[in-house]
Amino acid sequence: MPAIETTDDELMAAYARGDVAAFERLYERHQSALYRFVRRMVGVALAAQADEVFQDTWLRVVHSRDRWAPQGATFRTWLFTLAHHRAIDLHRRSGREVSIDGHDDDGDGPWQPDGAAWQHWPAPPSSEPDGAELAFWRRAGERLLDCLEQLPLPQRSAFLLHHDDGLPLNDVARALEVGFETAKTRLRYAMSKLRTCMGAYLAPEAR
Repeated sequence: MPAIETTDDELMAAYARGDVAAFERLYERHQSALYRFVRRMVGVALAAQADEVFQDTWLRVVHSRDRWAPQGATFRTWLFTLAHHRAIDLHRRSGREVSIDGHDDDGDGPWQPDGAAWQHWPAPPSSEPDGAELAFWRRAGERLLDCLEQLPLPQRSAFLLHHDDGLPLNDVARALEVGFETAKTRLRYAMSKLRTCMGAYLAPEAR
């Protein structure tokens, strides 16, 4: 019978009791996804500060270990909430305007991306893609990252948490500390703008 994997909540509780190995397991389990989220939240302009945000997020976990309680949210949701706050703080310190209300800078007219949208996409890669296919999909990935950079921060964070990091929409709302409908609206705006920017339809948001 396979062993039951220790949950994040159990590891955090063990760490609060002084088990350093429990923290190391939490770090190993979430470091890659968290760092990817931080890098994409801070963007190219602030990439040099990504390590600072990442490390400070984990420091806040360390400092909160005696006070931490699930309170209905998973450890992962709480962890990404801490990172989101730090990324927003960094943008503000850098002098950037950051919208935090439910309107999300939707603007008065149709949104226009920087540069022309892609219009012609090849079939999905074959099981053994050739060099041209690999080059195309590598460029497509770069294009998507560029399109993400153009999203307002509230919409970018909603998209990354839901589609990149796999949080359910309820947890996205928790992480962003907004209502469910606001999180859903931000995700819808983000998907619409990414479709325009990429010139192709992405998978619809989960409902």
